[in-house]
Amino acid sequence: MVREHERAPARELTHLVGGEHIPGASGAFGDVYDPNTGEVQALVPLANRTETEAAVTDAVHAQREWGEWNPQRRARVLTRFLHLAEGERNPLARLLSAEHGKTIADAHGDIQRGLEVVEFAAGIPHLLKGEFTDNAGSGIDVHSLRAPLGVTAGITPFNFPAMIPLWKAAPALACGNAFILKPSERAPSVPLRIAELFLEAGLPPGVLNVVNGAREAVDTLLGDPRVAALGFVGSTPVAAHVYATAAAHGKRAQCFGGAKNHMIVMPDADLDLAVDALVGAGYGSAGERCMAISVAVPVGKDTADALVARLKERVGSLRIGRSDDPEADFGPLGGRDAVDRVRSYVDLGVEEGAELVVDGRDFVLAGHEDGFFAGASLFDWVTPAMRVYREEIFGPVLCVVRAADYEEALRLPSEHVYGNGVAIFTRDGDTARDFARRVDTGMVGVNVPIPVPVAYHTFGGWKRSGFGDLNQHGPDAIRFYTRTKTVTSRWPAGPREGASFTIPTMG
Repeated sequence: MVREHERAPARELTHLVGGEHIPGASGAFGDVYDPNTGEVQALVPLANRTETEAAVTDAVHAQREWGEWNPQRRARVLTRFLHLAEGERNPLARLLSAEHGKTIADAHGDIQRGLEVVEFAAGIPHLLKGEFTDNAGSGIDVHSLRAPLGVTAGITPFNFPAMIPLWKAAPALACGNAFILKPSERAPSVPLRIAELFLEAGLPPGVLNVVNGAREAVDTLLGDPRVAALGFVGSTPVAAHVYATAAAHGKRAQCFGGAKNHMIVMPDADLDLAVDALVGAGYGSAGERCMAISVAVPVGKDTADALVARLKERVGSLRIGRSDDPEADFGPLGGRDAVDRVRSYVDLGVEEGAELVVDGRDFVLAGHEDGFFAGASLFDWVTPAMRVYREEIFGPVLCVVRAADYEEALRLPSEHVYGNGVAIFTRDGDTARDFARRVDTGMVGVNVPIPVPVAYHTFGGWKRSGFGDLNQHGPDAIRFYTRTKTVTSRWPAGPREGASFTIPTMG
């Protein structure tokens, strides 16, 4: 909620610009909730155009020197950051859990996945090496350089407050760019702490600025000609808007949206393994992951009946608790609006004719009646025509869509408008290989339910899940955050050849 506050509460957050904590000047603040209780635990300032432009100006000045640092020197900053972050892993996880609502164990995973990309980016001296061709023509050499873009920006979501900011910022900084981070106003504290740790690691002030805000800050970054490239992760409608607007302003953009990830369960699959995978990938982090499995596709009636029977028992016994409860399988959702959305989708699935096998709509955690908790729900007999199948729910709801055979199971994720991730569980190598080659999605898991690639490969979905030619982390990140300059050189030692009026060739 955005509103004007006459009095600041005990904890009022800031922006971080030029190495300094800057109080908000717009007068507008957002509420940062404790998802366990529903209470406001902090206020976050929402930057206006003037504040955002000031952060860009500061970044422009800081980038000039940073871009001239040699890659190894920049890598040392990333390495020192890694050591500092490792030392703060537990406080970071607690802070993340307290604002987002994911369990502390899951928060550690959020942080770890982000740090792995920093580790990859610390190899920037090798990653920035260009190409060279000796004697491409008579006495002519050709080589390429990778140059930073200048000022870049990232707009990151609430559900991964550590991982996605690091996925965006670390490669951008390693390549010699300045970076402006606009984190989610729902979970801003961890991004701010990450920026502080970069400063402690020796990053020059202004090279990484954090500007908290909402639409006005985003629109300013999109329209400012000094911002050369921008990354976004969030919902598909906003991702499409950000991508189109960035392109209209001549910016590079990589924008990632929603998902409807399927998991195919073949008749020969290890059913115990498949059930474990579905429960963890479908309900972990309360389903608030773009790589969550939200559709199970058992192949054949016998497989489906056995799978649903086991899922019913497991889903019904999941433990839902506070985010700091070490025994909880998952904690609260990110906001009251999320709880209302999930319940409305479960209502909709019932209206559409799906069989509600496990109903989590009435779940209340004792003593936390105002917390943002939703119970786990499980649907069977979902069809591709239903909205609960077509649309992203982003909550603890798993839909079972029964497939008569392998080809039908293959068509379901391939024909869906989203194409983020998919998994297949089988013991047959031929089936797995055929599926991986033919399925129309960006990331595929074989007996792996959440196929998030390791940091030195690239992450990205297809179709309405991803907008842009280049993906996150891995080699694509280096390409995205640099531009290539190709130099053709000759040092003539013989007599002058005179003017030539034909296109040069190397034949």
